[in-house]
Amino acid sequence: MSAVESRLAEAGHTVPEAPAPVAVYVPAVRTGSYVYTSGQLPLSGGELLATGKVGDGVDPQLAYDCARQCALNAIAAVKSVVGDLDEVVRVVKATVFVASTPDFTGQPAVANGASELFGTAFGDAGQHARSAVGVPVLPLDAPVEVELVVEVR
Repeated sequence: MSAVESRLAEAGHTVPEAPAPVAVYVPAVRTGSYVYTSGQLPLSGGELLATGKVGDGVDPQLAYDCARQCALNAIAAVKSVVGDLDEVVRVVKATVFVASTPDFTGQPAVANGASELFGTAFGDAGQHARSAVGVPVLPLDAPVEVELVVEVR
C-alpha cells in the first residue's frame, strides 16, 4: 500500500477501482510528467451518491460529500495510469463543476470536499490551483464533477 493510500485509510477512505467510463473516453491520460483525468462523477459501487442540483434537492453538505467521492475517483484514475500513488509529485489543478440553481453561490465550499481530500492524501503536495464552476447540468444528473491534473515522477 502506498503512503498516499495509508494516509487516506487513516482518514477512513479507500481508493476504489477507477470507475468505468460512461461514454467514449479513458479515465486518465499521462503525457510526459503529467496525468490529466477525465471528469469524475460521485460514483460509489457503480451508483451516484446523489442526483439533482445544489440549491434544489441537493444540500451543500451532500454536494461536499459528492465532491470528496469525485476526488477519490480522480485519485483512482491517476492510480490506473501510474500504478503507485507515491509517484505523484504534486496536485497541480482541480476543476470542480457544481450543478446548481442560478441563485446558489456556494460552489467554493462544495469544491472544498475535493480540495481537502487532496490535502489529506498528498499533504503539502496536495495544495493546488482550483476552479469551482457552477453549471446548469452534469452527466447523469450528477451534482458534482471533478477533473484533476497531477505531476508525477
